Amino acid sequence: MMNSVTLSQLIEHLKNPEFYPHAVETPIQVVQTHISVVFLTGEYAYKLKKPVNFGFLDFSTLDKRDYFLNQELTMNKPVASDIYLEVLPITRDGENLKLGGTGDPIEYVLKMRQFPQNCLFSSLFEEGKLTENLIKNLGKLVADFHSQTRTDEYIKQFGEVEKIKEAFDENYQQTEKYIEIAQTQKQFEETKTYTDKFFQDNQDLFKQRREQDKIRECHGDLHLKNICLWNDKIYLFDRIEFNEPFRFVDVMYDIGFAVMDLDAKGRKDLGNIFLNTYIEQTGDWEGLQVLPLYQSRQAYVRAKVTSFLLDDPSVDESTKQEAIKSASDYYRLAWGYTQHKSGKLILMCGLSGSGKTTVAQKLATEINAIHIRSDAVRKHLAGISLSQRGTEAIYTAEMSQKTYDRLLELGTMLVKIGYPVILDAKYDRREWRSAAIAFAESHQIPLEILHCSAPLEMLSDRLKARTTDISDATPNLLASQQANFEPFSETELPYVKTIDTTTV
Repeated sequence: MMNSVTLSQLIEHLKNPEFYPHAVETPIQVVQTHISVVFLTGEYAYKLKKPVNFGFLDFSTLDKRDYFLNQELTMNKPVASDIYLEVLPITRDGENLKLGGTGDPIEYVLKMRQFPQNCLFSSLFEEGKLTENLIKNLGKLVADFHSQTRTDEYIKQFGEVEKIKEAFDENYQQTEKYIEIAQTQKQFEETKTYTDKFFQDNQDLFKQRREQDKIRECHGDLHLKNICLWNDKIYLFDRIEFNEPFRFVDVMYDIGFAVMDLDAKGRKDLGNIFLNTYIEQTGDWEGLQVLPLYQSRQAYVRAKVTSFLLDDPSVDESTKQEAIKSASDYYRLAWGYTQHKSGKLILMCGLSGSGKTTVAQKLATEINAIHIRSDAVRKHLAGISLSQRGTEAIYTAEMSQKTYDRLLELGTMLVKIGYPVILDAKYDRREWRSAAIAFAESHQIPLEILHCSAPLEMLSDRLKARTTDISDATPNLLASQQANFEPFSETELPYVKTIDTTTV
């Protein structure tokens, strides 16, 4: 700090209600992390950056703290303009310090609108209030956020294998000393071997991610504590402003963080809903090829940071034992993402309104499957929004063939790398079902065909009741769909399970 004002003295000043030019709620709450101090005054919160240099971030000078506070303001305004307000100087006024004065600044703070801490998604989760609907809305919000984030040739450089691998290598170097304390030698070696081999074997994949503009200025720290529901609106906040390699990343880096956070909390089902919602909105099913790498990375970083507590002499033994347990859980999760998994292919089959998607969504959360709807694939191929009603042009025989070809292409790609995949479409033609069966048999992949069935009148009622679904199907199509449905052949029947969805 400047002018002989220490950090502890400055904190005492900001804890004083008279320091603020507005009414405050007393006592003022102070929340500290290793890099910042936040003062909760009631209507407003003020963030002070600590004068620290950890290598990956440097707030050691007043100019740097001013710069990074303004960076934080600039980066978070687009996603949380109602929360992030302005950067203000703290100046000396005689013997006193003043907020927003005209003298020479001795420090800077970021002024934000304060929201209740129980609005955080982490708090909602702990209280059992993080609903499936909120998670779906989050998936759509993050998809929209990523579509608007910037990218350019400079940002894309951070998607090169050498740059990405640097962070992985550093993680392993910094955690070797915790082997047989917080993780096993086997876990360490297998996790590192997997990521090393992934980088070596997937040079073309990383190149494709760069060429497809998937390396963007992302959030960088997308977990439940940095998401809130305030005034019935979801906000992403606290984006990484202090380190370019942490935010100039593949969009799957963000997604991997959020899914990992839910996995670590024992709610793979919510992580699955978030992931499938996001992927359906963006059409970035290819991104699932790099997702396990980033899930492992995010879990490993959590493990590493927790392990650092073991080196802190000010931390008591009880806290260190808790840290070992927490770090061990994260190391195990990071290792788990790297383990070989066997894929499975499931075809949903049936007329519009037969409950295919309802059954598929429930099943996806149970087996942690990727759920791909033909309606989404068709609209992505046509280049239209999922919320936009398709014209007859996207329902021609040619377009339907392209849709089913793309479904199988995605299914085979993902099954081969170990994902259970649910292809959700009418699958009313034998040739489309046969193509999937041929793939499964030739690659010895488990296959099921789930045929959903209910009375025609019920299907009609369901289609009439639809309001916000991405499907364009209407009741007047049912008769022709029923007439054109090609019955299962003798070779198909062993794979078929019929589900009565009357009660779905």
